[in-house]
Order: sequence, then structure tokens, then C-alpha cells
Amino acid sequence: MKALELNNKKILVTGGSGFLGRQVIDCLVKAGANREKITVPRSRDCDLRLMENCKRAVDQQDIVIHLAAHVGGIGLNREKPAELFYDNLMMGTQLIHAAYQAVVEKFVCIGTICAYPKFTPVPFNEDNLWNGYPEETNAPYGVAKKALLVQLQAYRQQYGFNGIYLLPVNLYGPEDNFDPRSSHVIPALIRKVHDAQVKGEKTISVWGDGSPTREFLYSEDAARGIVMGTQFYNDPEPVNLGTGYEISIRDLINLICELMEFDGEIVWETDKPNGQPRRCLDTQRAAKAFGFTAQVDFKQGLKNTIDWWRQNAA
Repeated sequence: MKALELNNKKILVTGGSGFLGRQVIDCLVKAGANREKITVPRSRDCDLRLMENCKRAVDQQDIVIHLAAHVGGIGLNREKPAELFYDNLMMGTQLIHAAYQAVVEKFVCIGTICAYPKFTPVPFNEDNLWNGYPEETNAPYGVAKKALLVQLQAYRQQYGFNGIYLLPVNLYGPEDNFDPRSSHVIPALIRKVHDAQVKGEKTISVWGDGSPTREFLYSEDAARGIVMGTQFYNDPEPVNLGTGYEISIRDLINLICELMEFDGEIVWETDKPNGQPRRCLDTQRAAKAFGFTAQVDFKQGLKNTIDWWRQNAA
């Protein structure tokens, strides 16, 4: 398997200042990229929903890694479905088109597990991506991101444009988003437990009934997988990045409480949505195609994330 040499490449990483992006940049440098040749557009001065900004961003670049997304947990998905659809579609579709026009050598698009149908056989195999409509609460976001896969495959077919599409499962790790209005499940639960401990409260409330299952990928593992895909994968089929380890929300909050030494009561808000019933990936394609397997143990990853939040909560 011949690696794409990164040492003299100009690389654009959208979302490169974010939780995952910073780790992707570190992994790129470890893999031989020159940090001086990595460009990170900032949303405040480069709104990628505007075509002229996309054109400016991709100019003279060899590789584009598109991580930028307007994304959040189930609460944000319910509150702002139109924004999530529009922002993610416009950013992605215009950036791909601009990269094609600028003769970029390779485009790496990061998709979302929300693109899978609501009822997908577990573990989720990439071949099942189109066998149904996504879970309703995150469908606008999921469909917008899935459209980018269609675009990349079409541009490959018509123009020979080398674009790949990677599907990381739910991410977690230090430096995650802990804002209760937009955070995903792990930082949201860690923060709830921490806040209860700080206030001396003996109960915490959690959305749903605890029955849905999820799979989580440590952000460092995800970054490594993205860089391995960038170096070694050049095919049109989408590729899952995950661990294959499935845990229920009930077991997850119990484990977080155990690690944080919280012995209070958990109140389940069963009037709130559960989201997708099960989520667990088939990770064989990534292993076969470019040798990626996750390395960080889930319990250890949770401990690292909890420790980071306790040190940075203030």
C-alpha cells in the first residue's frame, strides 16, 4: 500500500481549530506533514457557506480535509434542523466544487453516523447507508452530509476527482464541547454529574429511558484514522471509523457515575426523545482498506475526558 507523501503538501484543514481538528493536525505532522504548510480557515473570517470564501480557501492547496460542521447533540438537532441542513450542505458542496475547480489532488470528507437509516442492521455496514431514512431528530444534518458522498462519487465518475468519505462514530475525549446547549452525550453527562457534585445535589436527570445503545471513538483514534485514510485510501466507497464496542446510555451513565464517584439517583426523562435505537459500526472495511483499528480503551478514554473537564471546568 503506497502512502501519499505529506512532507511537501499544502493541506487545508477546515475545522482545524476544533476539538478533532487540532488532533488531526498533530497526526498529520507525525505522519510527515510540514506544520507550516497546513492552513486552518477560521469561521469568523472565512464563512464557508459563501462560494468566494471556499474558492479562496482551496486556492493552491494539494489536499483538503473537510472537518468543519455545524453540529451538536439531540437538543440542537431538534431546535435548529433548518440551520443544520443548510449550513452543512452549503459548506460541503461548495468546498468540494471549489476544490475540483482548483485541481486539488485529494479531498477528504468527514461524514456522520447520523446519515445511517433509523433502523439499520447492527453492526452498521457501509453498504446499508441507503436502506432507509435517518432517525428523525438528526435527519436534516445526516441527509446534508450524506449528499456530499453522492457529490464526491459523481465528481469521481465524471471528472476523475479523488475524493474519499469517512464516517466516524460519535467522538469523545479531552477538549470536547461541554456546553449543555450543544454538547453530545458523553460531555453532557460528565458535566451533569460534575455540576451536581459541585452543588451538592443528589439527583441528575437524563433524557430518554436509557435503552438506546451507542458506540464512541476516542478523538485521538479518530484523528489517526482520518490521517491514515488521507494517506492510504483512494476508493469511492464510504468507510466507517469506529471501535465496534456498543454500550447502552444506561450503562454509560452508570460507568460515568462510578468513575466520578457519584452515588446519587438518576431520573430518566422519558418524555424526551431517545434518538436512534442502536448504533454500532462494522469496522472491517477500514481495517482491510488502510489498516485502521482503534487503540484507546473506552474506560481509559472516559477517565482522560473526566480528568480534563475537572481541570478545566472553571
